[in-house]
Amino acid sequence: MKEKVKVTEVGPRDGLQNEKAFLPTEVKIEFIKKLISANHSHIELTSFVKESAIPQLADSSEVSKHFLKESSNEKFSCLTPNLQGYKRALDHGYKEVAVFTAASNTFTKKNINKTIEESFQAFRNIFQEAGKDNIKVRAYISTVIACPYEGWIEPNKVLEVVDQLMNEGVYEISLGETIGKGTPSHVDKLLTLLLKKYPAKLFAGHFHDTYGMGVANVEKSLELGLRSFDSSSGGLGGCPYAKGASGNLATEDLLYLLHTSGYDTGIQLDKILEASKYIEEKLGRKLMSKTYTAMLASLS
Repeated sequence: MKEKVKVTEVGPRDGLQNEKAFLPTEVKIEFIKKLISANHSHIELTSFVKESAIPQLADSSEVSKHFLKESSNEKFSCLTPNLQGYKRALDHGYKEVAVFTAASNTFTKKNINKTIEESFQAFRNIFQEAGKDNIKVRAYISTVIACPYEGWIEPNKVLEVVDQLMNEGVYEISLGETIGKGTPSHVDKLLTLLLKKYPAKLFAGHFHDTYGMGVANVEKSLELGLRSFDSSSGGLGGCPYAKGASGNLATEDLLYLLHTSGYDTGIQLDKILEASKYIEEKLGRKLMSKTYTAMLASLS
């Protein structure tokens, strides 16, 4: 039997949030429907943030209501930056939420106008409420290898944040290689430290492909025991605070690696191509995924 690898699709939230032109809600809904048809088991739909902070996600309620109309679906999650956002997510029926911090104080100040400790203060109540409500909490740590302001990040700084998150009761920690500068040797150094103290099943890899290292970093992570990764259909997304930073690791590129390496994700790659083609047409620009581009060319 093939070994299972969990893939969390972050295209609808992390992938689209930096798009300047507002995409109609019906386009987002159709995009998500196509991702669901690919048999995704984990999809991050949106984020409950102030409309002024991320205008692209101002329709978070409408999108959520469409997919959580009657009862919660375990495959969906959303980002909740504070208790108010958490309560909105709970009202919509989510059973999993995500919180956000970083290993760089400068990055968190630029991104959410909070230090690392202040970010914990902002979502500490979320963990307390989630425990009462039986809601799973996932955490993102950005800049785990490099920061656009502070440069290379020492692994022990990441471990300090992991320790705090474990004290709060997080069930999974997504390690964000935010600006895509990391290489397999950096990943090896970071994970070797973290895995001395915590099991590999606690972590997910969240890689960006700015320097073309996304797939290589996944391979190193697999070698060290990780079996959970985030990706974005077509390679949507990027870091608005890092010049030249391209998008998240593309779901197509991740699936091609995993499937040809003998892992089982349960996701249909051809259906992901359809989702990416749809959103590419709506965005009016080419997507970054090499696998997407190559497979479309072979079908024409």
